[in-house]
Amino acid sequence: MSAVISPPSPPSPSAPGPSARGYWASVIGRFGQDRVAVGAAIAVGLLLLMAIFGPWLAPADPLQASMLNRLKPIGTEGYPLGSDELGRDMLSRLIVGARLSLFMGLTPVLLAFVFGATVGILAGYAGGFVNTAIMRTIDVFYAFPSVLLAIALSGALGAGITNSLISLTIVFIPPIARVAESVTTQVRTRDYVEAARASGAGGFTIVRVHVLGNVLGPIFVYATSLIAVCMILASGLSFLGLGVKPPEPEWGLMLNTLRTAIYSQPWVAALPGAMIFVTSIAFNLLSDGLRSAMDNKQ
Repeated sequence: MSAVISPPSPPSPSAPGPSARGYWASVIGRFGQDRVAVGAAIAVGLLLLMAIFGPWLAPADPLQASMLNRLKPIGTEGYPLGSDELGRDMLSRLIVGARLSLFMGLTPVLLAFVFGATVGILAGYAGGFVNTAIMRTIDVFYAFPSVLLAIALSGALGAGITNSLISLTIVFIPPIARVAESVTTQVRTRDYVEAARASGAGGFTIVRVHVLGNVLGPIFVYATSLIAVCMILASGLSFLGLGVKPPEPEWGLMLNTLRTAIYSQPWVAALPGAMIFVTSIAFNLLSDGLRSAMDNKQ
């Protein structure tokens, strides 16, 4: 993972008007033809279902410890995926841990999407001094690698879920704001925006009617590509003891607690990392599929 989050070129904003419905129909059609993207969407859907219904799907209590059954290998009777360093069922902890892991990956991106898109759209539409002031402030955050910024903020705020969410949200606001400013700057120079402005429409009306519908799609697509990065950063914070605290099941924290078992039960210790890897790949492929489907040049 790159140390600094650099936003790629966002999908071109769609043109409004009578063709908007046809555009979104074509987006759905192109997405449906991409088997990899559809497979990623199915995988993400299954992960979300596991996160929602995890406590009912888990075959055992994920917090029930048994020192007599610690570090059981995969395939042990009663422990299909083995047990951790305290004898807790790994399958149950992986299933229940999906809720907290996905929550830590999705929530900061969602909050950053709301704040970053608002700031970026304001800067892109206003232009001039407002744009310069906002974007130069955003550029300050790019002086720090995202990983180090997340660790520094979490260390300053203190360990815990809430502080981790705050620090990760701050990390992801600048890249989303930059993409929002870029696509808004493109849209505000379009003929239909100029026509609305010439007809006497107010700035708020123009943004609500003509701008938002054309920029939120590209911003959302880019935000989905950050979910995988956010999950890795959140897991890293938990691994360092700055995120979720024991005994809560969370994949990054499970990696931390199982690191001493890497030599005795390496396959069991690698399971949380495998879940993080699969989830990150699924979100990345889903984001790539959405970006390709929304590309007007196709």
